[in-house]
Amino acid sequence: MALRIALYRPEIPPNTGNIARLCVALGAELHIVGEPAFELSEKAARRAGLDYWDKLKLTLHSGWEAFSKTLDTDSKLYLISTKGEVSYTTPKYGKNDVFLFGNETSGLPQEIFQSEIPNGILRIPMEEDCRCLNLSNAVAVIAYEALRQIRRW
Repeated sequence: MALRIALYRPEIPPNTGNIARLCVALGAELHIVGEPAFELSEKAARRAGLDYWDKLKLTLHSGWEAFSKTLDTDSKLYLISTKGEVSYTTPKYGKNDVFLFGNETSGLPQEIFQSEIPNGILRIPMEEDCRCLNLSNAVAVIAYEALRQIRRW
C-alpha cells in the first residue's frame, strides 16, 4: 500500500494539479473526498500536473462516509488542520497512513473532527500572524516528512 493523500472537496484547480504531480513524484495515491469545486478535466488542474496526470493513482469518493469505509484496519488517518495541537513531526508514520486535508476556504467539516476514526489532528507550525499555508505546500510538507520516516530518506 502506498502513502495516501486525501483532499476534502478541493476548490482551486492549480492546487489539485500540483498535488497530483507531487503524488506521482512520491509514488503516493491521491484521494478526492466529495465533489471538488471544479471538474477534474479542467485545464488549470491538468496544466499543473499535465505530464503526470495519466500516471496518477486517483480515487474519487462520494463523501466522508464512503471514504471512511475504505480505510484499512492497519491504516492511521491523520487530519491536517490549523486547529491541530500536535505538530506533524510528532507521530511515527507507517506506510499505510492516510493524510486528509480540508479545502482551501473552510478546511474540514465538524463531522469529520467529531468522528472516532482519525488518529490525530496535526498542524504545521507557523507564525501566529500567518493564517495558513497554501494547500499544495502543506501537502508537500506533510508528505515529505511521512516518507522521510517511512523510507528513511
